[in-house]
Parts: sequence; C-alpha cells; structure tokens
Amino acid sequence: MSIKSSLAIATGRSAYWFLHTFMKGGSSLPGKLTNRIDPDILTTLGRNYDVIVITGTNGKTLTTALTVKVLEEKFDDILTNPTGSNMKQGIITAFLAHKRSRSGKKLAILEVDEANVVLITKYLTPIAFVLTNLFRDQMDRYGEIYSTYQKILDGIANAPQATIIANGDAPIFHSRKLPNPILYYGFEHQPDGELKAPYNTDGVLCPQCHHILHYKYLTYSNLGNYYCPKCGFKRPELTYRLTALEDQTPTSSTFTIEGQQFRLPIGGLYNIYNALAAYAVGRFLKVAPTEIADAINGDQKVFGRQEVIQVNDKKVTLILVKNPVGLNQVLDLIKLEKQPFSLITLLNANYADGIDTSWIWDGNFEDLPALAIPAYIAGGEREKDIAFRLKVAGVPDSKLQEIPELDQVIKAIPKLPTQQVYVLATYTAVLQLRKKLSDAGFETAPM
Repeated sequence: MSIKSSLAIATGRSAYWFLHTFMKGGSSLPGKLTNRIDPDILTTLGRNYDVIVITGTNGKTLTTALTVKVLEEKFDDILTNPTGSNMKQGIITAFLAHKRSRSGKKLAILEVDEANVVLITKYLTPIAFVLTNLFRDQMDRYGEIYSTYQKILDGIANAPQATIIANGDAPIFHSRKLPNPILYYGFEHQPDGELKAPYNTDGVLCPQCHHILHYKYLTYSNLGNYYCPKCGFKRPELTYRLTALEDQTPTSSTFTIEGQQFRLPIGGLYNIYNALAAYAVGRFLKVAPTEIADAINGDQKVFGRQEVIQVNDKKVTLILVKNPVGLNQVLDLIKLEKQPFSLITLLNANYADGIDTSWIWDGNFEDLPALAIPAYIAGGEREKDIAFRLKVAGVPDSKLQEIPELDQVIKAIPKLPTQQVYVLATYTAVLQLRKKLSDAGFETAPM
C-alpha cells in the first residue's frame, strides 16, 4: 500500500470515528476526505473482495438489505452500505467502516446510484450486477430511462465477465446484447391473457421494431410477460420464478418462488420483486432455498421504508416516494389497509430528491377520495405544490392541513383522528422527519 493510500485511509477512518462518536454519524464526509487525498483509493480498499453491485430506479436499498440477510446464511464477512449512501464517497465510507474478518470469502454488496456505476467499476471489478428496474426518475439528473440504462451499461462494460442478474419482466433489460452471462428473475404466477400497459407507461416500445409491446400479464407499470406481436421480441426465459402470490396486506406478502414459500414482513408488490432479486443472488452464490426463506421471512424494516414510528398513540408508517411508478405502487399498497388512516405527504425538491417536482402530476392521487381518508397533511419544502396537487385530485379543503415545517407536522400527528398514519415523503424529507422524530424521543414501534 502506498504512503498516499495509507494517509487517505487513516484520515477517513479518523473522520468516521469522530463523526460517529461525537456527531451522531456521517456516511459521506469520510469518503469525501479519503477520495480527495487518493482518488484511486477504492482500488486499494476493494482488493480481495468479491463485489456485487445492486442498481436500478426503485428498490435498491431494500434489495441490498435483503441480499445481505440472505448471504449471511452462508458467509461471515459481508460489507455493505446500509444507509443508502450509494455514490462514490458513500461507498468509500462503507469500506472504511467495515471490520474485516481474518478468514473466509469477503463479499461487498453495494447499492450503487445508477449514474455512479461507471465510477465504481473504474476501480472495482464486480462478480455480478443486479438490475432491479428502470423507471422515469429525477429527470434533471438521469434523463429518460434509455439514457439511464446507458449509464449503467457504461459501468457494466468495465466488467464484461461479471454475471448480470436482471429483472426479466423489464423489457429494457432484454433490449441490448451484452457479452456478460445473464440470469433473469421474474413473475410467472398467472395464466396468459392479452393486454397492453396503461397509455402513459414508459418503456413499452419494442426495442427492435418500436411497435407497442403487448403483455400476457402485467404486474405493474411496464413489468410483466411482454412480447411484440409484430417482430416476435419477447421476455427471455426466466432462471428464477415467482410461481404463486398467495396473500398481500399493507405490512406483509406471502408468495412462492420455485416451490419455496416466503412471508415477507413488508407490504407491496414492488417489494416482492426486491425479495425475488435477493433470492436470485442467493442462488447464484449457492445459498439453499430454505436458508433464503429463513433470511427473508425475518423482520426487514429498513430506515424510511415502511418503518413504523410510535408517536403517542399513533402508529406512523414512513414510506419513501420519489417517482410516479413508486408513488402509484405505494398508493396501491395503502388501499389494502383495512383500518381508518390519515395521510401525510411531504415534498422536497433538493438534489437528492430531484429538483423537478412535475412528477407528482403523474401519480394517481385521484384514487384517494374514494378511500374516505378523514384527514390529510401536506408539508415539506414544496408544501404548496403537493397541497395543490391533492386539491386538484379531489381532496376537500376541509380535510387538508398545509404545514410546511416538519416540527409542526410532528406536533399535529397526535391530533389526527386515526390511530394509523401513513407518511409518504421524498428522500430528504424522510431523512429530516426521521431525525426530528428521533430527537423528540419517538422510536420504532414494537412489532
């Protein structure tokens, strides 16, 4: 190791120790300092690790958490970035913070921002890439889904021997011929039918002839068993299949993958895809299906992802929303709630959220009035935008409070008329609200 690398690592680890000892943590600054001293430090830090990169629009954080739990059934030394700090500096910090064991296979399971895949693979050579999905998200940063996919492919090109573990139900992941070995996972739980995706769905043009794709069945958005009636392009053969979907509630899902039943203690069809991706990685690394089930069936609440906070007598469920597809899946999730609930929507427009908030107009907020929700709060830095969107969707003024300050939102929660409260919030709003709740002494509710 060079003197420069040694100095960089020592500086970064000292910064990490100080921040986590005296400042309640820091997932980015240690990596920034280390990278400033030695821009090639990831090559040194990642030496002797088998790296798996998990990327895509939605589901990266939960897929990473589930994958780590699955692989812990077989491997002892697993490094990851659990805070969701998924750009280069955050990944450097994850390496700095990890305490390595002296023996056995060393794995690094890394959630990586789509635009950072090429930056990471400049220094690390993964053994596998996990591709979750691609939806329109943060247009100011990524552009359309095809340009986002190209950013990912630029990173994959640095590791042509790595195995790609891709969502086979996403047409875009079957649109380009690559030299890498590819394994596909997906849903195969319904009889074949004949339908098209909704009119405003992205990514439903055949990549070969540009005809509109048809589906034998859809799960959501552009995901499903697709085919082109004009040129014959179709979904690839799946390596790992979900074969039955038995039950869904707002807090759990029961399903079967290749004969093994799972009960995921978190709701949402989109989260079943995350579990299926984790299953695929586990099988890729020879973890037995029964061991995978043991890992996935445990408590998998992830910071800000359906985390339930007890606020006096209220159970407050925090759910991250950041784009139309994810938002609509969350709205479908809360429709399953059998108990009365109040709804808080928090909209920020910082860099990490995406500064363009026009995406809220593609969300199915018009479904809300039919749910007979007794009370709404609109808040966050762009409170007026989200309040106006709710009003246009049919939410009456008499049920809607506009409260931009998060401290005041927290004070308003105990006064809401229902015990169950859902909070749909963009990324920085989740972080801000979660910190303020913690500072006020409110913590995760008991299961």
